[in-house]
Amino acid sequence: MSMRRKIFSKIVLGLFATNVFVGAAPLIAQQAPSPAHSTPGNSQPGIYLVFPFENGGASPRLDWIGEGLEELTIQRLSASGQQVFSHAGRLNEFDRYGLPASAKFSRATMLHVGEDLDADFVIFGSFTSDGKSLTIESRMLRVNPVALLPAVRESGPLDSFMDLHAHLLWRLLSATDQAFPLSFADFSKAQRALRLDAFEHYIRGLLASEDDARLRELREAARLEPDWPDPDFALGQVYSARNDCNSALPWFARVPKTHESAVEAVFATGVCRLRLNQPDRAEEVFTSLQEVLRHSAANLVSGADLPEILNNLGIARARQGKTPAAQSDLRRASDLDPDEDDYLFNLGLLALRANDFTAAAEYFRTASQREPDNPEDRALLIESLEKAGKKDEADQEREAAGEALGPNALPAMHLDAKGDAMARLERIKTELDATAPRLEIESPEPAAAPSTTFAAADTPATHIRRGRQELSAGRLDTAESEFRAALLAAPGDSSAHHGLADLYRRRGKLDDAVTELQASLASRDSAVVRTTLARIYLEQKKNELARVEVERAIKLAPNYAEAKLLLEHLQKTKPAGGAQ
Repeated sequence: MSMRRKIFSKIVLGLFATNVFVGAAPLIAQQAPSPAHSTPGNSQPGIYLVFPFENGGASPRLDWIGEGLEELTIQRLSASGQQVFSHAGRLNEFDRYGLPASAKFSRATMLHVGEDLDADFVIFGSFTSDGKSLTIESRMLRVNPVALLPAVRESGPLDSFMDLHAHLLWRLLSATDQAFPLSFADFSKAQRALRLDAFEHYIRGLLASEDDARLRELREAARLEPDWPDPDFALGQVYSARNDCNSALPWFARVPKTHESAVEAVFATGVCRLRLNQPDRAEEVFTSLQEVLRHSAANLVSGADLPEILNNLGIARARQGKTPAAQSDLRRASDLDPDEDDYLFNLGLLALRANDFTAAAEYFRTASQREPDNPEDRALLIESLEKAGKKDEADQEREAAGEALGPNALPAMHLDAKGDAMARLERIKTELDATAPRLEIESPEPAAAPSTTFAAADTPATHIRRGRQELSAGRLDTAESEFRAALLAAPGDSSAHHGLADLYRRRGKLDDAVTELQASLASRDSAVVRTTLARIYLEQKKNELARVEVERAIKLAPNYAEAKLLLEHLQKTKPAGGAQ
């Protein structure tokens, strides 16, 4: 999945998860919120990004506390009506730059990550413990204008971990916002009460490096807190990753429809149905999920189609012989995500099944242009050309692939349209990013006033977030209006220019996209933006300009995987617009 698509879908599904089913409830706390929870208008609206707390000298066996403090902070911010990126959202951002998940980061790095995620506040901290007592210190970093706010500290017995953290977080929010509307009593009422031992097993399960240890810890957490959905969802994920769908499905089924991971659990259920070759049941799951998402998040982004769902729905329908519907789903997915080759690849497989080899060749050709270093795309392009009787063209493509990828890079493709070979080649999307930000959009009481939403304060950031949501939904005109509103309020805003660039790229206006990306870079240098600019230059056959931009991106972020892969591709191509 392209990086910008990941960001868009994370934001959209973060919104959808709160209203995805009738009777939306708080994202972490499954009990009804206190009356204060739906008080209109948190006085300091914004999105929070939380980092793990550093171990300030405690035994390494207590390292789980640092990750636990991050997760607990995220859960409790969300339960009290704040907008917060999930742990997975932060890890995705680290992955973009090749940053190790467990490394210690400077405040400058935290600020940079916060800027790229359009977060408003960064929370970080440290802890010390002798195994009996615990001291936690936390600080908040405001992203714009940059300010490091005062530290807050709490100490007490280690077994009072949960209470210490609740008081510390409430003090942090209150100290940095004198108009914070919740008393400590109301803040506490909004939180799910959890056993410390269950929470420790859950965090240790998430941190475990081996499946057996992970499953053992998560099962114990689920046993100790049978009504807590988080271990259930995590267990489903572990079994699904092992391709043990029969074990995964019962755990996914235990995730309530009101839980913030419900969308992902339903999506994973559909994936399992495909893996178990139950396309009719998979179609039912994905169709229902698509309809729910289309009619959810009222006043925000209803009607959004997500390409991962469309892709898997298309595969389910194709397996049942519903070819026109499958083609429609996959074409829509490709339109929504112009950088992804998987949807075109699956369209090519559909055309091969129908013995339409000319159409198949065009799909695989476009797929290989989107991912020039994917040998499977190129091999099926060559196979389709040969079946279409275009041997000379197939030989040219084989020669170009050999120059770009190496002489033995192409896999052998001997396809039988009536056999199982193409079914094995289908590219099922196994992940749906619903990881950021977790938002409490509406009170579950119909008559109650809504809590803070993006519309509560039309700052440049809120316009940008709505613009991205509309862009993900395919409503380009509305998205453009939001990005331009952000620029009207904050001329030169780098994120708004970047959003407009993505919009113009979808419209095929590459020169305009370049102009917007350059404007974004003039405001704030970014490896992500430079890599995007390099890709557009590559589309325009301006290889040297692309090379310059991707080298600058790697200088900014030496481990940024997407930039490194693009540079490798550019190094394989011929100068002055050679093989792409």
